Amino acid sequence: MMGLATACGNDPSPSADSADDTSGPQDGTSTGEASVDGTTTPVGTTAEGTTAADESTTGPQLPPEPPSYYQWEKVEIPGTVCGNGSQYKFFVNYSETSDDVMIIFEPGGGCWDFESCSGQTDLGAANPNGIDDHHLNGFLGVHTPLLNREYPTNPVADWNMVFIPYCTGDVHTGRAVTVYQDPAGIQPDLEYHHNGHDNVVAAVEWMNVQFPQVPRMLVTGCSAGGAGATANYYFIRTGMNIDKGYLLADSGPIFPDSTFSQPLHDEINGSWRVDEVLEEQPAFAEIMSDFGLINTVLADTFPEDRLGFAFFRRDFNYSRYSYERFYEPTPDKDEILAMWWDDTQKLMAQFDTRDNLSYYIPYWRAFNDSHCTMVGLTWDGTEIQEAGVDLGDYIDHVLDDQAPLQNWLESEQPSED
Repeated sequence: MMGLATACGNDPSPSADSADDTSGPQDGTSTGEASVDGTTTPVGTTAEGTTAADESTTGPQLPPEPPSYYQWEKVEIPGTVCGNGSQYKFFVNYSETSDDVMIIFEPGGGCWDFESCSGQTDLGAANPNGIDDHHLNGFLGVHTPLLNREYPTNPVADWNMVFIPYCTGDVHTGRAVTVYQDPAGIQPDLEYHHNGHDNVVAAVEWMNVQFPQVPRMLVTGCSAGGAGATANYYFIRTGMNIDKGYLLADSGPIFPDSTFSQPLHDEINGSWRVDEVLEEQPAFAEIMSDFGLINTVLADTFPEDRLGFAFFRRDFNYSRYSYERFYEPTPDKDEILAMWWDDTQKLMAQFDTRDNLSYYIPYWRAFNDSHCTMVGLTWDGTEIQEAGVDLGDYIDHVLDDQAPLQNWLESEQPSED
């Protein structure tokens, strides 16, 4: 899982500058001074302050007016927290021309013990000090062409965009306050809030008010964000009024019936209490014994949705998180990638049983240890040359309702890696 080293007020009305800006951003990274505060428009309340129960007499209410268009706006909801207990926040970039919505989850590793949650290992979790108001400044704000409205072939360039930051160390899925003790007995205990799931649920409730009817919804993210997109897809899909849903889970596969990933699944369940979240949903009953069944559960629950997954065959980042710390002696690169390929074949066999599950698996890319296909300023390096496609083509394919979903797997390339 990837750690990207990057990373506005209570007035809900548009600022003088943003109200007149209908042309869109120049670089996709601007951050407005005005912001949406979760306390000004409570979840479940319409723009005029009437609740949904009042609609029987007053009629449907319009959503709150966006404070700006084509720039990032901060949203804070009371009660949502980061791992260190600080206020959680997410960001919205409104479109003036579309009702479609893309939700993108931030990448950034994971943690489940004192060393990884306190930042003492290179396999740790992002943003341990919380999220600041300018989180999307710099590369993170355009870390994928999907966030760049000026990118010429971005299929969601005119959509509303919601960015879900990552600061809970739990792949956006946990619901636990866990106390980790220093195994050396030197440093004080670390209280860590694995609150990812409840943060997402609060954001979904807010979005359901702000975007009351969504023609098309794309849920995406890479690494921890890819796994988080998968784990939270059900809650987004059932928590909002969405006509058609699409998933693009990048480089965060949840492998089915995995001998090699089982130690990881057991560890994170103990630390993050994912089972308590799953137990609340009857649809997830079969996942309790195998997290990897979430893929087919989603496919069966939403048979008209199109669910795509992408990652590299030689991903040496997420694969390390999956296996490295769970085997003695520590496996080397070849052993880790052999486990990864074994699990990949299990996932492909699972996907082949459902028409609305699809995978795109190129072989290798030098950048970032072949991790996160969607990260970069362009789609360069994501090509499967023997098929004449790249990740941009695959995303277009997932969003194309007229084309039956296809799978792509690049053959082994001995000259690479």
